Amino acid sequence: MRMELRHLRCFSAVAEELHFARAAARLHIEQSPLSRTIRELESDLGTRLFERTTRSTRLTFAGQVLLNDVRRLFTVLDQARDNVRAAASGHRGILRIAVSDGVVPQRFSSLLARCREQEPDIEIRLFEVPLSQQVRGLRDGIYDVGFERLGEIGDGFAATPIWTDQLVVVVPLRHPLLAHKRVTLREVVNYPLILAHPKASEGLYRQIQKMLRTVDMPVVVAEYVGSQDLLLALIAAGYGVGFASEQQLAHILHADVVTRPLEGTCATVTTYLLKADSNESPHVTRFMDRVNASTGNSS
Repeated sequence: MRMELRHLRCFSAVAEELHFARAAARLHIEQSPLSRTIRELESDLGTRLFERTTRSTRLTFAGQVLLNDVRRLFTVLDQARDNVRAAASGHRGILRIAVSDGVVPQRFSSLLARCREQEPDIEIRLFEVPLSQQVRGLRDGIYDVGFERLGEIGDGFAATPIWTDQLVVVVPLRHPLLAHKRVTLREVVNYPLILAHPKASEGLYRQIQKMLRTVDMPVVVAEYVGSQDLLLALIAAGYGVGFASEQQLAHILHADVVTRPLEGTCATVTTYLLKADSNESPHVTRFMDRVNASTGNSS
């Protein structure tokens, strides 16, 4: 017996569900042929992929290794399908861009418009994902480049700072901080804070935490939020005060909140362009050159 795609699809379903009945339902087959397919695969590989008891199913170490490889294989197959469809539609290639941490929409949309104008035969696909998923996807080749707000990613990646935005403090109407034209962090942390969620916006969260550590005062967090809309809604409702980039708020009208500039040079947030060192695609190289030229980073 030779390993086939059907074996791997069955294995993937069981590995993700960790339940043979649910995996069979997901694949629209009976449980008996699914179990037989898994036994065939284990026989071909010469090792057990699952530890099964009457109460649970779990992956063996060999099974986990295979699952990682199968996911990469299916990613390559999906990309091959996408590339063929793009070619059939008249595109010379696809550029997959991941976006995390609430990247400033105005600058991003201007960049995408420039790319479409200068290289219309490259199809651009966007994926809004958490930072941890972006990093894994760049490493595995699921995405080509990413925009995020954490410069220290680790080995194997190039993180280029491209945009730096001034932070402002956002407060509800009739708040005591509105007595000042500019406010300091020491004044801000006297009030409960609404902050970016560490999982939903990891890079932004870390940059704001670094800023807050410059003030030797305890910080009270009223709520963590995953979106700017919820941030503004909670601030307007009086739950606390928060931070946002001045550029990001420039085109947002919200009658129930007011902003004040923050004192100090540390009151900024940086956006990074992220790429895996192993990705030498000419589409990616041209895109990065275009981004660097537009931000003054070109050499």
